[in-house]
Amino acid sequence: MWRATARRLPWPPLRSLRTRWLSSDAAPEPPRRVAALWGNGDYGRLGLGALESQWSPTACPFFLSRTDDPPASLSCGGAHTLFLTQSGRVFATGLNDFGQLGIGSSVTHTLEPIEVSGIQEKVVEIAAGNHHSCAVTGAGKIVSTPTKVDYLADFRVKVAALGSEHSIVVTEEGEVLSWGAAGAGRLGHGHKSGFLGFSLTSSEYTPRLIKNLDGIKIKRIAAGMLQSACIDEKGTLFIFGLKTEKVGFGRSSEAFRPIIVEELPFSEEVSCGGYHTCVVTDSGDLYSWGTNENGCLGLGGTDMVRSPEILKSSLFRLPVSKVSCGWKHTAVISGDDIYTWGWGGANGTFIEDGHSSGGQLGHGNDVDYFEPMMVTFGKNAKAVHVSCGFNHTGAIYEFTQN
Repeated sequence: MWRATARRLPWPPLRSLRTRWLSSDAAPEPPRRVAALWGNGDYGRLGLGALESQWSPTACPFFLSRTDDPPASLSCGGAHTLFLTQSGRVFATGLNDFGQLGIGSSVTHTLEPIEVSGIQEKVVEIAAGNHHSCAVTGAGKIVSTPTKVDYLADFRVKVAALGSEHSIVVTEEGEVLSWGAAGAGRLGHGHKSGFLGFSLTSSEYTPRLIKNLDGIKIKRIAAGMLQSACIDEKGTLFIFGLKTEKVGFGRSSEAFRPIIVEELPFSEEVSCGGYHTCVVTDSGDLYSWGTNENGCLGLGGTDMVRSPEILKSSLFRLPVSKVSCGWKHTAVISGDDIYTWGWGGANGTFIEDGHSSGGQLGHGNDVDYFEPMMVTFGKNAKAVHVSCGFNHTGAIYEFTQN
């Protein structure tokens, strides 16, 4: 699993390309947007035209040649990646065993981005899960590549989030719908009565409103492996799914309906990983909790944390603005820079001739980091977006000459 094939990339990292851009005597150009990826390269999930893993951020050549329609955001899934361009087009790369690339079922995988077919409208939001993908159009329609979700025809969708085996959307009115695998209560619909009175959860094959959130206007959502989270317009965090080591608060059990996390101040951003959760508050503080395997909480150790704990790092010279959780690693944007920590890939991935198929932290190696470390990508680079997949990471950077 996650086998890496050693192969030299035909394109250089961004360093040499950046030198070419910034050494010119021409008049200053507007910021250039670059998609950079690193980590496991299996199945072409990095979109670099090869299968080789990358231990440091490497610019995606496909978008370097598309200066008229640069990447606006990206989303890293299990073994695939989605890209959204500024004009609203969607491209995908990587594994396609469940049709997650939206390019038909005849192609098993692709090594570089291919445009997703069947989307006739401008896309404004993308999300990649473990084995599935979706896009939200400007008209508020959700597309599950490449078929429109007809059940949501009467809803104007604003945001979508995909977990390992479930999906969640928020409408413009702030309503929340979820569907997919219901194990551990990750859909938030509550128990169903079963044989001899035992509680059951079963998969939901069509989107269904989360009734416990009726009357609450939700603005942010997140979906992980066995947990989900959402933030309302007042900054209150609700969470549902597997508790304790997964989402904290009390004995090991499951929250089948959304519960409020009282310990947190006003929440702005939330991300759910494999077995950990991170939240950014309105003051730019980062809180994390969960199993802390491989140091994915960034708190300096590997002990489980059962309730939100603030992450204090001398490296964060500016407030944290964005956070993304992978399976067992985490990335944030603080100021103009990206910081990562957690599982580096050395353990649990295939190693051939001393070369691991990991490297998702982007620090030039595949070891674990228990505290935040800055990802180096070059001068004049401003990070504007970051996304963690299973064991790869992607980012959008802006480059200026100043």
